[in-house]
Amino acid sequence: MQTLLAIKNVHKAFIGIKALSNVSLNVYEGKVMALVGENGAGKSTLMKILTGIYQKDQGEITYSGQPVVFKGPRDSQQAGIGIIHQELNLIPELSIAENIFLGREFTNAFGKINWTKMYEEADKLLNRLNLDYNSKTKIAALSIGEQQMVEIAKVLSHESKVIIMDEPTDALTDTETQSLFKVVRELISEGRGIIYISHRMQEIFEICDDVTILRDGQFVAEYSVEELNEDQLIEMMVGRKLEEQYPNVVSNFGETILSVRNIKGPGVKSASFDLKRGEILGVSGLMGAGRTELMKLLYGATIKTAGEIFLEDKSVHFTSPNEGLKAGIVYISEDRKRDGLILGMSVKDNMTLTALKYFSHPIGQIKHEIEKIAVSDFITLFNIKTPTSSQIIGHLSGGNQQKVAIARGLMTKPKILILDEPTRGVDVGAKKEIYQLINQFKLEGLSIILISSDMPEVLGMSDRILVIHEGRISLDCERKSVTQEKIMAAAVGKLH
Repeated sequence: MQTLLAIKNVHKAFIGIKALSNVSLNVYEGKVMALVGENGAGKSTLMKILTGIYQKDQGEITYSGQPVVFKGPRDSQQAGIGIIHQELNLIPELSIAENIFLGREFTNAFGKINWTKMYEEADKLLNRLNLDYNSKTKIAALSIGEQQMVEIAKVLSHESKVIIMDEPTDALTDTETQSLFKVVRELISEGRGIIYISHRMQEIFEICDDVTILRDGQFVAEYSVEELNEDQLIEMMVGRKLEEQYPNVVSNFGETILSVRNIKGPGVKSASFDLKRGEILGVSGLMGAGRTELMKLLYGATIKTAGEIFLEDKSVHFTSPNEGLKAGIVYISEDRKRDGLILGMSVKDNMTLTALKYFSHPIGQIKHEIEKIAVSDFITLFNIKTPTSSQIIGHLSGGNQQKVAIARGLMTKPKILILDEPTRGVDVGAKKEIYQLINQFKLEGLSIILISSDMPEVLGMSDRILVIHEGRISLDCERKSVTQEKIMAAAVGKLH
């Protein structure tokens, strides 16, 4: 077994705080190495060292049999190491082709960009991923899942020997995921090595050959995937046993709090459903089916063109998110970095941003002590791992950022909480904590709409499930009477 890349006994500290201690990782030719661990385990720091963003304090990196030191991302890229980032790194106003070949544009003999060649090469990459996109399309017109596929195409264009995939399927549909896996298998058949970072356990066992486990910035073990089962892997990641993965609780629902009747609007052709007090309504469907678009109509981010919405038996018509918020409907975005949080602000300021009226005097002056106590209470309740409430939120792990985003929504004391992909990019331990919080709020009478591409999550956490297909509700039924196969049939429009 040929080792393409070997990281041995790497250490890294920031201002005296150890981020990595004695960490090792091997990448083998023609194999997929899973890199797993909870948020904050050190995976991102290790990848930043490998790609030259950070410099290691101690240890050795050997690539193609030679010791290497990458002084920046260009060094590692030129050496043949590519990375598909979890966070999108695209320019919205440029086309797909321009983003793929940015800084490496094809030129003619006169130094001018050869647009024909660039679009042809971009189309080849998109076809390789089974994507029916026009490479002249602007990135801004694509969904998050589609943008993720462009990121993948961009890395494939470099013909890298070692490819790092950081949560590559987070925003992908099942079909897009299988297209990606097909490409992964092609790449390893060509002798490339892949580092695959994912919180989705089923993917580890489907596509990976080996697995390296990190915990608290330290190397735990390297195994062949065949040697482990899912429970064993999770226990090594978190350092403890986890009980039931999806802790659904039974409660007595209250009266109907929300009634939606034949509403239409951008991305929604027709939708009708009810939501009861203390109920978790799961929403499933393929990417682009209209799940998020339906939610935007509910809280006023877009305006319905037909139909009616009744909140506590009163007809409502929201023309802005602020109106929806005042009425008690809170939406937590699927893209917390772009729409949910201000990364340069503190944990405290992010958490209280939409609830300042609860901490203000009539003349507008903020009651800082009351605000501080409320934030401290939520940090404790949500088990948010942060040194202080003044910590810049961009420095927290993904799971802790997501907890802050949810806490901010709850600060406004909502009647309905809409969670759009609440556990995307969140590790198994933090997921369990978020599920327990969701159940706690449910028992307190909060109505929750849970949108998720993770079908086991929808099946495990919901009381009732809606499936959306091409802007219409194709299935509305109790959780106990639905199966994964039935949800998928409804999602693709084949439920009879």
